[in-house]
Amino acid sequence: MARQLFELCGTDPARVFSPFCWRARMALAHKGLDFDSVPWRFTETDRLAFAGHDKVPVLVDGERAVPDSWAIAQYLDEAYPEAPSLLHGAPAPFLFVAAWNDTVLQGGLVRLIVSDIPALLGEERAYFIESREKRFGMPLADVTADREARLPAFRATLQPLRQALKGRDFLGGTEPDYADYIVFGSFMWARSVSPLRVLEPDDTLFAWRERMLDLHGGIARRAPCFGA
Repeated sequence: MARQLFELCGTDPARVFSPFCWRARMALAHKGLDFDSVPWRFTETDRLAFAGHDKVPVLVDGERAVPDSWAIAQYLDEAYPEAPSLLHGAPAPFLFVAAWNDTVLQGGLVRLIVSDIPALLGEERAYFIESREKRFGMPLADVTADREARLPAFRATLQPLRQALKGRDFLGGTEPDYADYIVFGSFMWARSVSPLRVLEPDDTLFAWRERMLDLHGGIARRAPCFGA
């Protein structure tokens, strides 16, 4: 059985736009492992019953089904120790990176781009709008209102990343590791769903993102996106 990765998409099955799916995608590429992408949509929770989970990504590797991007990274290091490590046997620092990323970077991005996502969806559009407007307590257009004016403040919150990248090509050092993939997943999410220019070309993070886009044969650069 071919290795499979269940990934979130909308009407275009090639446009993967979950930050967590991008973490798993890049982790598999880091290990040099081929996989077949299986498109999955927000309302198809029943299709993941075999994994005992209701969200993607879900990796199917032979007889093993592994849900959740963090569990996938751990599994890949355990199952393929001969390939370059993702977590270096020390998961604690990566858990901190994930917590910071999900709170600051991803938490900031969603308020800038969430209103762009419904245009990419099909039958699940109504579910997405209703569930997200309930979460935010307002229409999605109001969530992202005046986003251009709020961009400088958002970019300022990313200063810890710029500091971490001083004198190095990747958060992992001379080579990327799972810290890079955690952060990059969020930027790929934004790049996949929104035309908003999140980073300016003279930003250190822009140069880092360019390096990430070219990794592993350009798997991310070739993906459908708005290129912002």
